[in-house]
Amino acid sequence: MKLLRFGEPGSERPGLVDAQGVVRDLSGHVDDIAGDVLLPAGLAKLAAIDPANLPAVEGNPRLGPCVAGTGKMICIGLNYSDHAAESGMEVPPEPIIFMKATSAIVGPNDTVEIPRTSTATDWEVELGVVIGATAKYVSEADAMNHVAGYCVVNDISERDFQAKRSGQWTKGKSSDTFGPTGPWMVTADEVPDPQALDMFCEVNGHRYQDGNTRTMVYGVRFLVHYLSQFMSLQPGDIISTGTPPGVGMGVKPEPVYLKPGDTMRLGIAGLGEQQQTCVAA
Repeated sequence: MKLLRFGEPGSERPGLVDAQGVVRDLSGHVDDIAGDVLLPAGLAKLAAIDPANLPAVEGNPRLGPCVAGTGKMICIGLNYSDHAAESGMEVPPEPIIFMKATSAIVGPNDTVEIPRTSTATDWEVELGVVIGATAKYVSEADAMNHVAGYCVVNDISERDFQAKRSGQWTKGKSSDTFGPTGPWMVTADEVPDPQALDMFCEVNGHRYQDGNTRTMVYGVRFLVHYLSQFMSLQPGDIISTGTPPGVGMGVKPEPVYLKPGDTMRLGIAGLGEQQQTCVAA
């Protein structure tokens, strides 16, 4: 299933995309794509619904973040071997973990604000992993049973805030609108191998990122296991698993960063695409 949320910010309704690409309204069955709906039993109930019996959504509504009630967005740094190389950094011996404030999460096509005083706002296409059943001290063998599905995340980053303003990376990752998520969550049963997905990001029509999740250092199964040793993962939590090479910071001879008026288009095979326009905050 492709589960999504549509409508104005703060008033989104749950929906799904049928086999013909039509958005169908699920609000007669569930309140939102959140909480218990993401548990195996909740997803099974949705899967049993015939989409043809759901109201079709008219027009071209705004899409919100594909999951509601996200308690935490956990991001993994330098998790692609080729991205670590372009950054001139060693592959970490354990996953680098940082948090992105949930207030940064927006819809997949919402505008992205360039923060005041920013000179180094960057793009990062990433595979998002949506947690279903609570994961706490889970084994690698059991880890995938706690994944509800997958989505596209743009882990937008202000590099100077991240690297030159002291402290950890969170301040460079958490500005409002720095977490476009969606367009939808594809349930795990429809993604047989999350380590074999092509992904791309274009800025103003130029393709900068053109990678594949196979070059992830730490795969989805290990990450769910690993993170659950440090904190419980709850339904709706999102793991943003790192980015392939081609970020603006790595462009030679000079980095290329986002500015108001720029447009981004990014996507992952089978998980859909996003498109954002940048504006001044």
